Amino acid sequence: MKRAMKIILRIALGFALLISALSAWLGWQAAPALLHLPRREFTAENRAAAAAFFSRRGAVLEDFTVRAPDGAALRGWKVRAESSTGDWVLLFHGQGDNRAGMISHAALLLAAGYNVVMMDSRAHGASGGDISTYGWKEREDSRAVVSALEAAEHVRHLFALGESMGASIALQSAGADPRIEAVVAEAPFRDLREAAYDYAGLHWSPLLGKTLFFPGAWAVIRRGERDAGFSAEETSPEKSVAARAFPVLLICDEDDVVLPCRHSESLYAAARGPKILWEVPGATHTAALGVAPKEFQRRVLGFFASTVPAPHAQALPAPDPVTKTDAANSTARGKITIVTVDR
Repeated sequence: MKRAMKIILRIALGFALLISALSAWLGWQAAPALLHLPRREFTAENRAAAAAFFSRRGAVLEDFTVRAPDGAALRGWKVRAESSTGDWVLLFHGQGDNRAGMISHAALLLAAGYNVVMMDSRAHGASGGDISTYGWKEREDSRAVVSALEAAEHVRHLFALGESMGASIALQSAGADPRIEAVVAEAPFRDLREAAYDYAGLHWSPLLGKTLFFPGAWAVIRRGERDAGFSAEETSPEKSVAARAFPVLLICDEDDVVLPCRHSESLYAAARGPKILWEVPGATHTAALGVAPKEFQRRVLGFFASTVPAPHAQALPAPDPVTKTDAANSTARGKITIVTVDR
């Protein structure tokens, strides 16, 4: 019996070592693909369709090209609202997407009088750059975009809204640039290492990424750092919200298996400024606007309005000051925590 148990343990150990070795090899091979993402093509037809879409809403689209600090050409749009408040919102799309993926968010903001900037992130869409660094270079790209915007426009207040990778970039950009006054971030990652555990765990469980498949997560990060010359440790929205006390509305999707709510919960705990956490029932990754459009609109517009002085702050309702416990009883509104911090 003891001999049989030893044999079983040896087989199990050998199997675990084999899986770990295979995980490390796969992680090392996969790292370049995570830096060199497939581009979602951006065409002249896409631009024409977007211009017509915005025109029907009284908005005016203008091409906007900015040179990044390393020379990469960042391409996108400035879109002016028909009845502008003088406030602008930077929109950040997700991994493998381009600016067109944020058109629905832009329409919501334009209708409320916000002008928007919609850029293709580096190595995405029509923008230059060979690799995506998930915020390491992109936060400096954002600084260049803001400077170019302020040089050409009168910017009364400046905000940011992003999804997934874009949410993570928006938070890091605000942490590095005080000109960005507040951020709405849906499904951001806590930091690049934590996100690697989710991907290494094949979105089944981050525990797999931290145990059996840990060599794969380590290999992805290590090779990414080597090939791209960036620090995974410093590619961290969590450090950004802890470093600068700016208002944040964190949106997490209840059924998100790509970047689960624990990322947003960690960011909420680390944030030093005024903060809100809204968990959207029944929503998968970045699906909050589609699942709860009216509530999304109310919360986002109310949040931006609440961060600026009157009279504009009175133009739109701020989110209801309900507690997470109270809100848990309402599946229509989802779970929400609000904390007010003196600015």
